Amino acid sequence: MSLFEQTGLQLLHRFDPETAHGLAIKALQLGLTPSVGTVTSPRLRTSFAGLTLPNPVGLAAGFDKNATALRPLSRAGFGFIEVGAATPRPQPGNPKPRLFRLTEDRAVINRFGFNNDGMKVIATRLEQRPSDAIIGLNLGANKDSENRAGDFATVLATCAAYLDFATVNVSSPNTEKLRDLQGKEALAALLAGVMDTRNALDRPIPIFLKIAPDLSEAEIADVAEVALTSGIDGLIATNTTLDRAGLASLHAPEKGGLSGRPLFEKSTRVLAQLFHATEGRLPIIGVGGISSPEDAYIKIKAGASAVQLYSALTYEGLSLVPKIANGLDALLKRDGFNTVAEAVGSAT
Repeated sequence: MSLFEQTGLQLLHRFDPETAHGLAIKALQLGLTPSVGTVTSPRLRTSFAGLTLPNPVGLAAGFDKNATALRPLSRAGFGFIEVGAATPRPQPGNPKPRLFRLTEDRAVINRFGFNNDGMKVIATRLEQRPSDAIIGLNLGANKDSENRAGDFATVLATCAAYLDFATVNVSSPNTEKLRDLQGKEALAALLAGVMDTRNALDRPIPIFLKIAPDLSEAEIADVAEVALTSGIDGLIATNTTLDRAGLASLHAPEKGGLSGRPLFEKSTRVLAQLFHATEGRLPIIGVGGISSPEDAYIKIKAGASAVQLYSALTYEGLSLVPKIANGLDALLKRDGFNTVAEAVGSAT
């Protein structure tokens, strides 16, 4: 991390977390953040679900909710970028404060509640996206929707022309009863509607499903069964957790989803269970608590075809992205893997 970036992070941490996040987005838009371009190598290049990535290190949804910093993020070293979540209608989300740093735990709690500018505004920004980046959208549902399952298909139909992939997000803990859609029958019906919409597109794109880390082994088995029969292209494991075990920060009792370092072990365990339950037949993106090349490598060996970052950027800055990609390249080389794909699931 450069002195400039270190100073910038220290300055941001003097503000409340949501204000700091807004300032970080503004810094990206003004070109004040690291711009390393594409990070790649023969070992890091990988393909899955019809996507060809320069490296397997992606940006998780939630950082750029409204697709306002696509160009600078595409030059930050990521192999792919996921924006959103987007809902059919704009919504303000939950009351503030709703974002908390747990510095002692290297973690974050958020209860945003799908605050976003709505699919139509976000679609106009996606239309101007850089053509040389891999960009996806996290699909959400409006809090007061009478047909939440239908909302996912509606956002997909509106935005798909400007996307490389889309993610069905039924695992956020911050919209009441949203996680109920992870139940076997509800999930099958929801995905059927989304896949019908996807299959009717002029250019069908891969569809991923993002699951929660708080599922039982039986629930993970149900998700795997539905995923395999629905025709979706992959899974993302996992979203934030409601678990608060072992936290040291004063903010630990705050309601919302916990992300960052404390999520690493739980999300990796769910990832490995999902990889086993699907018999490796669906690619999985591993997310949750990654803050080093070694963390990314553990996720890949547990069954992830790619990984995503978010919370660690709060503490480590964007220079963490090329650090993880290049470090992962070195780890693959050390262990004799010629490609990322060769390492996927090697520890299971």
